[in-house]
Amino acid sequence: MNQALTGLRVIDMTHNQAGPACAQMLGFLGADVIKLEEPKSGDISRSQNNDELFFLAFNANKRSLTLNLKTDEAKAHFKKIIAQSDVLLENFGPGALDRMGLGWKDLQKINPRLIYATIKGFGTFGPHAHMKSFEPIAQAMGGAMCVTGFADGPPTFNWPSIGDNGTGMHMAIAILAAINQRHATGRGQHVEVSMQEAVLNLIRISLREHQRTGVPERSGNQLGKTVPGTAYKCAPGGPNDWVYIYAPPQMWAAVCQVLGRPELEQNLLFKSANDRWTNRAALDAIMTEWTSARTKHEVMKLMGDAGVPAGACQDTSEVLADPHLKARDMIVDLEYPPRGKFKTVGCPLKLSDSPASITRPPMLGEHTESVLAELCGVQPADVARMKVGGIV
Repeated sequence: MNQALTGLRVIDMTHNQAGPACAQMLGFLGADVIKLEEPKSGDISRSQNNDELFFLAFNANKRSLTLNLKTDEAKAHFKKIIAQSDVLLENFGPGALDRMGLGWKDLQKINPRLIYATIKGFGTFGPHAHMKSFEPIAQAMGGAMCVTGFADGPPTFNWPSIGDNGTGMHMAIAILAAINQRHATGRGQHVEVSMQEAVLNLIRISLREHQRTGVPERSGNQLGKTVPGTAYKCAPGGPNDWVYIYAPPQMWAAVCQVLGRPELEQNLLFKSANDRWTNRAALDAIMTEWTSARTKHEVMKLMGDAGVPAGACQDTSEVLADPHLKARDMIVDLEYPPRGKFKTVGCPLKLSDSPASITRPPMLGEHTESVLAELCGVQPADVARMKVGGIV
């Protein structure tokens, strides 16, 4: 069965997380993703902590081609490949590919239908365009850190990679939009996403609050002025034995029934949403007394079955073992020859006519010979010669 992006060829020249996450998502959807790597070291994440697990998390559903673009022969083969490709995804330092004669203006001449996708920390223009960025820099400059954490603590780094992974997902949208426009115009285009701007887009609710009341104060786990609307301790009291309960006003009666305290619904201290906010310390104490006698998954089920949104705060071991995620093919086992079996995250996009299938990440240069034969007509003997010469 063809998948949604079958027939789309993507050249992934990125490393680390933002670009690889974008390319992997396109690969999940059926694109032929060729990961272009340097012959000796490959993606920088292959050597992180000496176990490749970072690399494995973001490079499923790809083929690995090694080319030393500092050599004329490799560059000539690269241009042949670009002429037959739909998307080039890159996150090199500002101006690096232009200096190699492989920038947007150069490759557009070779393939006018090419989508040239650029990921940068601060974009390709503006006062900070020359500056480099990593995940925490993007979060800091995008406004995320100053709205994360507790009021009496410092701006706080958010471990889910909203800068890197968030940028990758934004870029996937940009690429698909450009592909769609190409159907009408016949032309490719240069698209870019900056990490700072991806983070900014993800914190737009905080900007709403700023326009209402000024710079938002960090509020920890409390969501708005809804009570219950925070994380509550659960049994047996471990560091991750917490549950998040969020009950809008229309669910207050259901909360009282689950607590076995129907009289609270008419209690003057808690009767309206404003009352519950004003007296939140007292109500949160009641909630904590009840949740502390139960496990987080028990609380989640009791509240969830009553129609009240609640979620156990699952640690990584619980996520990997989550039966719901497994049932939806979101936790999958793959075999990577150098290390054996490992667990990874599946495709969160569910398409009824073309469900994603996950294939293992490639070993460095694993598909060099086959890709060069397929797209450049290179014979095995020539590949062997180029390997000796450090060209591939």
